[in-house]
Amino acid sequence: MASRRLRSILTTCTALALLSMAAEASAQQAEQSGTALEPIVLKGKRVAKSGDAENTPTATETTEAQLEKKQVQSITDLGRSIDPGVNFNRATNSVNIRGLEGNRVTTLVDGIPLSYLRDNARGTSGGADSVDFFSLATVNVVKGADSSRIGDGALGGALLFRTLEPDDLISEGKDWGGKVGTGFDSADHSWYGGAAIAKRIENTSVLFLGSYKKGHELDNRGSVGGYGGDRTKTNPADYDQYNMLFKLRQDVEGGHRFGLTAERFRFDKDIDLKQAQTATGNYRPGGKHTSGEDNERTRVSLDYEYEAPGTDGLIDAAEATLYWQKQERVASQDSIRFGSLAGPFIRNNEISEAGFGFNGFLDSGFEAGSVNHTVTLGTSLFFSKAEQYSSGVDSCDTIIPTPFACSMLHTNQSDMPDVDSSKVSVYAQDRMVFGDSGFSLTPGIRFDWYDHSPKDTPAYLSNPATPVLPNGSSDSAFSPKILAEYQLNKDVTLFGQWAMGFRSPTSNEMYLTYGGVGSYLSIGNPDLEPETSNGFEVGARLGDDDFGGSVNLFYNRYRNFIDSRSYTSDEITDAGYNPADFPFGVTGYQNIARAKIYGAEFSVHKSFVNGFNTRAGLAFTRGVNMETDQYLNSVAPLKAIVGIGYATETWGVDALWTGVKGVSDKSTASFKAPGDGLVDLTAWWEPQQVKGLSIRAGIYNVFDRKYWDALNTKDANVTPGAEDYFTEPGRSFKISLTQRF
Repeated sequence: MASRRLRSILTTCTALALLSMAAEASAQQAEQSGTALEPIVLKGKRVAKSGDAENTPTATETTEAQLEKKQVQSITDLGRSIDPGVNFNRATNSVNIRGLEGNRVTTLVDGIPLSYLRDNARGTSGGADSVDFFSLATVNVVKGADSSRIGDGALGGALLFRTLEPDDLISEGKDWGGKVGTGFDSADHSWYGGAAIAKRIENTSVLFLGSYKKGHELDNRGSVGGYGGDRTKTNPADYDQYNMLFKLRQDVEGGHRFGLTAERFRFDKDIDLKQAQTATGNYRPGGKHTSGEDNERTRVSLDYEYEAPGTDGLIDAAEATLYWQKQERVASQDSIRFGSLAGPFIRNNEISEAGFGFNGFLDSGFEAGSVNHTVTLGTSLFFSKAEQYSSGVDSCDTIIPTPFACSMLHTNQSDMPDVDSSKVSVYAQDRMVFGDSGFSLTPGIRFDWYDHSPKDTPAYLSNPATPVLPNGSSDSAFSPKILAEYQLNKDVTLFGQWAMGFRSPTSNEMYLTYGGVGSYLSIGNPDLEPETSNGFEVGARLGDDDFGGSVNLFYNRYRNFIDSRSYTSDEITDAGYNPADFPFGVTGYQNIARAKIYGAEFSVHKSFVNGFNTRAGLAFTRGVNMETDQYLNSVAPLKAIVGIGYATETWGVDALWTGVKGVSDKSTASFKAPGDGLVDLTAWWEPQQVKGLSIRAGIYNVFDRKYWDALNTKDANVTPGAEDYFTEPGRSFKISLTQRF
């Protein structure tokens, strides 16, 4: 596998080198032949358009410079250092916004949606963690549903990543630019290295970026080592992360830009499962017992961008992307078993989705009387195939008579059929500005349609649950919104929004079947209905970069929440199974819950002329299951940050306090994480002697506090006396260096 990856990297590098040499040779040939290429006025930094998903008052933006300054290298860092309303659940590899996570929060990379893949039977999931922060130009967080522009899946909000463009690296007056960076993080003893370079040749620009990160297990405050359930130290682990990004951009007269983008991300992790090895268990000290996590994402896209050179045209701006993308996640196990099934036990559980997609929009502005209109029309299409397969080796075939335990050790099978899916959406909105009144109104509507079509495969038919090919599923929804904004003065903008949201069921929720006669069964439900939301929000944007802040108050109602629960005997029979065959029960997905989530978010910042600055933020969210009146355990507790800093032209220091409230007793979380407060100290230096050099360092959890993350532990099986196994890192430090050219 390593040699295959190496060949792939070498092939890519060779192709890029040939492309670069060909472009350079073409330019030289044109110069020698006396052919003068007319230069085109190139666009500068990217300007947000009305159709951009982040162009909304419910969104916040973090730039590349801010990411570097705060040493933000993950979604967890983003929520800790910048936005208290963003969290990351490591147990499900999911970003959490306003109490929702997984496939209820959308992630876009350069406008391309990432699927949240989840294999409930085999224990692998994720989506938003398939991004390398070294490659990013901006991170935008959209809070709440914005139905007209994001659509399917964005019930809680969206995380919008934009990767670097050549223009981000090439400074004014130059035709090339680049950056190199490296850093170390003691929390998981990781280091990274990355390099990016961009070159402009006449009206053509190219970018190549590569990065690599290597690390180990994330430290905790556990002190007991060894093997077994008494171990509280983190299981030893090693991981490698690779990312490659290539962009080619061609500017054409009239405001047009055409492009090609290719990106490859890969993450591999191996874990030594010492805590699960006991003296009398199936896996014992001295025997091999490891697990693995693999996460891959590959995309290729053709990109188009348009900015009208004047104001007299029908179309003012447009963007379009035609892409192919494949995501794959693998959960593996490589062990030696003891007891009645002694011998090797190997599993490789894969789930993937690959397909072609298109998304695009156009903005058109015009005046009608005293009202200035900006109409946005857009569409998104995605046609994909989802696949799941488990392969492996064990000793079941060599033991006669076959032990009962083998009935649950299924392998070399698919737990769901291959599923061909289609998603189509169209949307429209009109931002109406009423003269000089400062008032604007933006009505919008989106239509989403999806179709899931399961396909029989030999691997699915070999499933011991003897499934019958389930029916396909198709549905659609209209999601309207209306946004009102009022600019009271240049420093105060008030807004209010009502928006509906929509999420279609996933393939595994509808079709994944796992279990065995004499034990238990987990089944999908092809009759699931889409989830919907109805949300209200009011807020204000205050001040400017020197002194300002924001206030948001929100209330959301959700219907047809998809959740797993135990079936009754009658429901088991209706599903086509005999209740007597499954003494440990049958579980499946159903639309069972009505819920409400409400809360408030505040932020404020102030910079003083003497170099000092201060900032604060707070995120309060509460979610209630309206059928049981219990708090939703997916909602993060109240979190606040308070920071103070001092900066000169060449150096600066910052102190940040992060406080988190404990989990309420009314929560359904199995472990009620207590609250705590952490202090982080960071500093940066940009020496005048070395232009473009930036050095940053930080000490995190300065007072070495023992604390737990509520989201990471909400479903954890925490046994008394072993709570420290689930603690977060104690005192740690980071150091990073970036050199720009």
